[in-house]
Amino acid sequence: MGDRRGRGRHHQGHHPVTGRTRTRLDRVRASVGIAQLALQQIEDDLSTDDVDASELAAILRELQEDADVPGGLFPALAQLVTAAARRAEQIEPDRDGDASCPLHEAAALITDNAGQRLNWAARSLDPQGDVE
Repeated sequence: MGDRRGRGRHHQGHHPVTGRTRTRLDRVRASVGIAQLALQQIEDDLSTDDVDASELAAILRELQEDADVPGGLFPALAQLVTAAARRAEQIEPDRDGDASCPLHEAAALITDNAGQRLNWAARSLDPQGDVE
């Protein structure tokens, strides 16, 4: 049967991809690719047999609250999702929250649930590591 939509048409409410949009999407894809490579490196480091409890705790703390970069990975990801939520608030149909509310909730889950659980795990592995 194939696609019944006509060529060149787009979903209702979606805008055609412009040169500026394509460039932005290309930048996002490149940035996500870089982030994936960095995360793969961390995963590889975590997979080595010589990572002990205190080092694992330190790595978990870095993911949650990096001393060199304010915030850490999870807070930065939550901030990115919050930025998307704020933009969605401005452009969603009827301003009804159908898009922005789930994004705000996702940001809160990243910070409150995932981030807090990393802290708990790090504290369990190395209680002394909290004191710096």
